[in-house]
Amino acid sequence: MRCIFSRRAFSSSQLDATQGARFDASAWRAIVRVLRSPLKGPLGRTLSTPLHDLGSVLFPSPCRLCSGPLLRVTTAPVCDDCLARLLPQSMDVCVRCGETLGEEAFFQTGPAECRMCRLAPPPFQRAVAYGTYHDEMRRSLHLLKYECITPMAKPLGALLAQTILSLAEIAPPEMLVIAVPLFVGKQHARGYNQSILLTDFALPLVQAQRPAWNLQPAHAALLRTRDTQSHFRLAPHQRRANLKGAFAAAEKYSVRGRDVLLIDDIYTTGSTARECARALLAGGATSVWVATLARAQVETFAVWRPPGAQSLNVN
Repeated sequence: MRCIFSRRAFSSSQLDATQGARFDASAWRAIVRVLRSPLKGPLGRTLSTPLHDLGSVLFPSPCRLCSGPLLRVTTAPVCDDCLARLLPQSMDVCVRCGETLGEEAFFQTGPAECRMCRLAPPPFQRAVAYGTYHDEMRRSLHLLKYECITPMAKPLGALLAQTILSLAEIAPPEMLVIAVPLFVGKQHARGYNQSILLTDFALPLVQAQRPAWNLQPAHAALLRTRDTQSHFRLAPHQRRANLKGAFAAAEKYSVRGRDVLLIDDIYTTGSTARECARALLAGGATSVWVATLARAQVETFAVWRPPGAQSLNVN
């Protein structure tokens, strides 16, 4: 058996001959991962392919999320264990915007809207998201969005594809797919739009499973007409004011009479999705549906339901 560790797994003091070799937690995590590799064929356990073996020897590298060693060659610097922790939402959520219902779900027997959607219905038909924006999901998106690690779009795009597929039975059979645009200057500085990258990886997977569903990318059909302030420290009402009039349907690529699937990386307060939907509807779109990779959810309690009872989670 051969185990490969990243440079961070050892230090000079750990290899002191007078004290004997000592291994830190990341080294032992590597051993456990190798021993957990699946059985293949009559000869027993296949540890990894020769390519992965050679790559991990020549180019040892730690996972960017847990700092453990990567045991296979990959362009996305995140280990399989961390990717496996990118789990879908399991709580009861609003049938319209995807907000967690919390105590509201206690009094509901079927799909329900949250209080916000009842008081101020959003201009879009439905918003769905894969997982909650915390822990591994938040850090994975930060790698893609802020650290320019664009290969992260591939595994994250596969999760977005699952979210889009959740709309297949209820959404229109033909839709334009539009990623939320960045302001021109911001996209030029970053070099890419992370929502477009996610969409580019997600759509082929969706089409492979739903070949009859006609989804046509049309990212240029929605424009960001002005730069906006970062939403990081803004309250919900400040976000709405900040985005007011920031989007417009492009005249060159008409959305008139078309149904639109809007894609974004994160749904936080819904201000961006609402403003984009308004702009698209003002441009003549028939309906707007929203799919995001992550959803920022407030902490709440889980509602107990008897075994076999239907959940309100529509994602």
